Amino acid sequence: MANDAATTGLATRKLTVLGAGAWGTALAISAARHNPQVMLWARDAAQVEGMRSSRCNARYLPEASFPEALQLSHDLDEAVAHARADGGLVIIGTPMAALGNMLQSLPDDVATLWLCKGFEKGTGRLGHEIAQALRPHARSGVLSGPSFAHEVALGQPTALVAASTDIALAEQAVAAFHSDSLRVYTSTDPIGVEVGGAVKNVLAIATGIADGMELGLNARAALITRGLAEMTRLGVALGARADTFMGLSGLGDLVLTATGNLSRNRTVGLQLASGKTLQQILHDLGHVAEGVYSAATVWQRAQTLGVAMPITEAVVAVLDGRLTPAAAVGALMRREAKAEG
Repeated sequence: MANDAATTGLATRKLTVLGAGAWGTALAISAARHNPQVMLWARDAAQVEGMRSSRCNARYLPEASFPEALQLSHDLDEAVAHARADGGLVIIGTPMAALGNMLQSLPDDVATLWLCKGFEKGTGRLGHEIAQALRPHARSGVLSGPSFAHEVALGQPTALVAASTDIALAEQAVAAFHSDSLRVYTSTDPIGVEVGGAVKNVLAIATGIADGMELGLNARAALITRGLAEMTRLGVALGARADTFMGLSGLGDLVLTATGNLSRNRTVGLQLASGKTLQQILHDLGHVAEGVYSAATVWQRAQTLGVAMPITEAVVAVLDGRLTPAAAVGALMRREAKAEG
């Protein structure tokens, strides 16, 4: 498969993906189709041995075979050294809860992008804020956008955005991932890209609730549109550009996560509407639904900044058990009328 990045004059370098969950594995597979220098790391040695023998990630993506060139390791030092050898990239594919620990384990001279979407529980920090606190002099950024791991692993057309204030780093991500099946755009607004990736998960829970209650397509359109307004308000208050939210990591990711049947956060909303408890839902899901863990933090940061986010507030109330889905919908519909802008 041809790599479109080659036409831009960007050199393909070694690449390491830390974290063999669904999304990290999918990107490693995608990159290894056109780059023979990709390594996927997992902490669990038994998992690595299983992947090495089966040439797939049987737990998360059993239907997607590994390219022959994809290398595997459970040795973190080896995996980091692989990318560090020629100034390559390290991609962190762990959940948000582990981002800080992963960043602390990396030397400052390693360029890093993370895939996780959300706010850090407890501190309320976004990825760029965690990186600024732990590795202030290191090159870093975020890779995000509307993407289900399953489709990326199978080579179905997808578009992502690599965002960093270091434009050379964003362009390096293009060289690493851009291909016939995966388009990668660049952005200099990592704050906006991160806010979009975090807030859309919360809004997808809201849309799932509405769909589960069979409120109709009008309600779905209203939630997505007004949710986008909430996302934009919070992002701008945190220092993002408003136009970022009309792009892949804003509107694009919101539409996908709020309407796609592969969305874990939408599934949480659907199941809440059916009357299941949150504990039951998360047990049955078996995967991380970041919106569940991010919702309260999104709301807290909005309150601190004086940003109105009524849909997010309603989702938090449902997740906390303070409102039923029906009561939350009623509260939103009874809000005072106002101008749209």
